[in-house]
Amino acid sequence: MTELRWLDRPGDQGVTWGVPWPRGAVERGTPFALSDADGRRVPVQSWVTATWPDGSVKWSAHAAGAGTRSEHYRLEPAAAPVSGAAAPEAGAVTVTRQGDDLIVGTGVVTWTIGGGTVARSISRGSREIARNVRLVSLRQSEPTPEEDGHAARQRAAGVVESVTVEQDGPLRAVVRLEGRHGDWLPFTVRLYFYAGAEQVRILHTFVWDGDPERDFLAGLGLSADVVMRDEPHDRHVRLAGSDGFLTEAVRGLTGLRRDPGEAARRAQVEGRPAGELDPEVARRLHLIPTWGDYTLDQSSADGYTLRKRTKEGHGWVTIPAGTRSAGYGYVGGVSGGLGFGLRDFWRLHPTRLDVRNAAADVATATIWLWSPSAPAMDLRFYHDGMGQDTFEEQLEGLEITYEDYEPGFGDPKGIARTHELSLRAHDATPAADELAAHAAAMNAPALLAASPERVREADVFGVWGLPDRSTPAHAEIEDRLDFLFDLYEREREQRRWYGFWDYGDVMHTYDPDRHTWRYDIGGYAWDNSELSPDLWLWLQYLRTGRADVFRFAEAMCRHTGEVDVYHLGRWKGLGSRHNVQHWGCSCKQLRISNAAYRRFYYYLTADERTGDLMDELSVPEETFLVIDPQRKVREDVYTPDRSALSVGLGTDWGSLAAAWLTRWERHGDERARDRLLGTMADIGAMPRRFLTGEGRMDLDTGRFDTSRDQISISHLSSLFGLPEMCAELIALDLDVPGFERAWLEYCRLYLAPPEQQEAETGRRLSGISLIQAHSRLTAYAAARTEDAELAAWAWRKFRLGEGDQLNRNPLQHQENWELTLVDGPRVPHPVHEAAFVSTNSAAQYGLAAIHNLVLIGKHLTAR
Repeated sequence: MTELRWLDRPGDQGVTWGVPWPRGAVERGTPFALSDADGRRVPVQSWVTATWPDGSVKWSAHAAGAGTRSEHYRLEPAAAPVSGAAAPEAGAVTVTRQGDDLIVGTGVVTWTIGGGTVARSISRGSREIARNVRLVSLRQSEPTPEEDGHAARQRAAGVVESVTVEQDGPLRAVVRLEGRHGDWLPFTVRLYFYAGAEQVRILHTFVWDGDPERDFLAGLGLSADVVMRDEPHDRHVRLAGSDGFLTEAVRGLTGLRRDPGEAARRAQVEGRPAGELDPEVARRLHLIPTWGDYTLDQSSADGYTLRKRTKEGHGWVTIPAGTRSAGYGYVGGVSGGLGFGLRDFWRLHPTRLDVRNAAADVATATIWLWSPSAPAMDLRFYHDGMGQDTFEEQLEGLEITYEDYEPGFGDPKGIARTHELSLRAHDATPAADELAAHAAAMNAPALLAASPERVREADVFGVWGLPDRSTPAHAEIEDRLDFLFDLYEREREQRRWYGFWDYGDVMHTYDPDRHTWRYDIGGYAWDNSELSPDLWLWLQYLRTGRADVFRFAEAMCRHTGEVDVYHLGRWKGLGSRHNVQHWGCSCKQLRISNAAYRRFYYYLTADERTGDLMDELSVPEETFLVIDPQRKVREDVYTPDRSALSVGLGTDWGSLAAAWLTRWERHGDERARDRLLGTMADIGAMPRRFLTGEGRMDLDTGRFDTSRDQISISHLSSLFGLPEMCAELIALDLDVPGFERAWLEYCRLYLAPPEQQEAETGRRLSGISLIQAHSRLTAYAAARTEDAELAAWAWRKFRLGEGDQLNRNPLQHQENWELTLVDGPRVPHPVHEAAFVSTNSAAQYGLAAIHNLVLIGKHLTAR
């Protein structure tokens, strides 16, 4: 039995969540039963998202329909199908074909999908609320000249080319739409329907496939035409501000020289029929202007503007502005209308909400993902190369700005972005508190979650444990883990790490002289998953269950999986190393597109788009044919060849293993299984095992050449998910000869005294650095071999980092972890800084601390 609680807020429009199960506990095909806090059965729809090697359920996903509002729930496998368990009281979601159209009904609203649009029509009951729901875009052939205003723009509609039903109920239906905006911008839209719900969640993904020198996106949005049936004074417009809503009527009755009556005024403000008006007002209604057009423009994370006009061809009137809009609106009347919005609206600026023609028979609501008011999207590379035309010159550039530049590699073609939108069909204008609740639900979608204790019991995601404050030394580490997360949450706000392409990422390194992060310095700017902050954050969520940690990790998962990775083109399946621009670095590697960073979010939420990202890595080894990650520093002669492909046994193989394991457990893919198990056996059979550093793979067989005899150590090998994957694979008990021995050897020797290294390998290992991060390898070996002396050595390396000082974590010699206030003329605004922290140091500390606490926590003593 699994108890489920809401992550941060309850939902009432349907919910989907994931639950892990211990190996062998639940057989595939087992039905599930859900009950509320009072023991009443709740209809539930269930499916399997991953299995253990023995075929039992590892992760299951579940959905419940609208009206699910109990404080907590209990989910359990059922011995037999539960009568009525999947039959909601309000009726099931239905998906039917009608000619070329797809008709989806929730029991409250009906969507007709067809005609190349997102939706041909949206109805509530027998009344059509909206029609012609469509994607729209604006394109320029040159950036907007600042002195001349907008360049010529081409408007295009996104044309849906295929419609796929991914789930068809009874409680949850998912429809996937795919298409393009003319000759560019391929998109995928998923529509989520829940039984009894009036809201439909929309997940929109587009891939940027233009030429950055001549294609400038000037607007991207979703529009819907809304049927307006009521008199202008019974039509309403609502746009979310920072706290409440702009509350307007198309023809206002308040503030007039003649009073229509208190009842009419109050009714109009509350969204109810105005009723009978004072005759002095009623006979002059035609002299009151009707306001048909409204715009809310969020140009930055710090401010939005509001304006309205009577109709096109007439001037705009400014409405008092504000700071951060919740990104939700409504247009309609007392007989019904449409709620519309964009999650993280102000965080993803520049964004915009438009209402047009609200005084006509059909109004139009548009959610702009990229506001047409903003300068056109300019994705050109940020410098001219500065003469770095050879590998030698590029390596010199790396030495000064840490940027790995190469001509033509700072290309954004193939990156993507995903947005979450909401459309809600109403039978009347919602009250103010209802609208506020709808906006809150959109911005923090409801999620049911198992407790950290229950997830730990299932033994998923490798090495992690629950918070431990049993001694002062343990409590200090827990306090510092909290400090680091709280710091990054604060820094995101202080430094405004927001914006269309940026939100979800963090910066790499701090500049204490300028009291800012190195946003403009080559490889020190956006982090792009360097040293796995993704893993640190997800493991911290698993162990604490904190909603704020989940939301931070969720935003990072959305960003790093979309923006930092290529989804089409020559580098499809690869990601870009840290840079001033997310796509700017010439280092295109699998370590950034790593499936290990996506698995958490997918299994906890059953998010289909994250599943897509992992499916893009179905044959990850093929990416090594495209580009040699070591091409600039390789000393041997090498050309990528299918029969002997160079694959590093650290960052490369760890990423391959994550993709193969995920493919196997999600889809039962035997090819992925065989390549995973085969290469594990090959590593164990190599003369130097993991110390070999690099293997040669035959792509046709998926196996390594086991005769390669060399020692090559990289300080990065174990910092992109390799320890996590090896621990998880060993825990699966896959019976692969030599693999565990090979990994334990590497874990023991990396931080071993040079004399021990030489005694066991014949040489002292070089390239040893990032001591604190690697202490978790020593700890793992100590735990597996029950070696107390090795455990003490691991803690010593974690706390003091003794030995080789290369790349020593600054946190190891920072006694006082405190913030310093910086204000005055040196900075644009006051900030609280922790100049001793970088993302590298935070990720190193976070992962090492989480691993070491559970592996060797009993050996931890005070300094």
